Amino acid sequence: MITAPGLPAATRRSSDLSKHSAEVFAEAENHPVTVTRRDGEALVLMSQREAVGRSRLLNFAAQLITVTLDDNGSLAARMSKAFPWMLALSPADRETCAQDLVDAARASFSTDQPHLAIAELTSWKETATAIAAGLGVADLEWFDDETVERP
Repeated sequence: MITAPGLPAATRRSSDLSKHSAEVFAEAENHPVTVTRRDGEALVLMSQREAVGRSRLLNFAAQLITVTLDDNGSLAARMSKAFPWMLALSPADRETCAQDLVDAARASFSTDQPHLAIAELTSWKETATAIAAGLGVADLEWFDDETVERP
């Protein structure tokens, strides 16, 4: 079994799954668990959150690969084709966003932590959505030394 450095390599026998299912399921909520079987290939038990995160990271990786195969324009311009929402950002923010997304993807792949890239992608996309909706245009009034009660 291949695991990323620093992650627990949890392996259980299939009999553990039937005899101590609550314990194995609780462990699988924290990290993937490999279930070995005598009569077949080992299976991996993981939470749906983990599976969705890995799927989203692979989808993001496919988009980044497409961007890198295109050699027309800057990284930000190429990424704006794959992620059209980036066009709502200023040119400087597009450059920053592109580099932040690549850096977060590298961190996710090297640590096997999908949430790093997905959180960065979501954060930038939400920022672009807010800008496109007109937020950030109005002057805001900040209250420095006032405590406001919860409604």
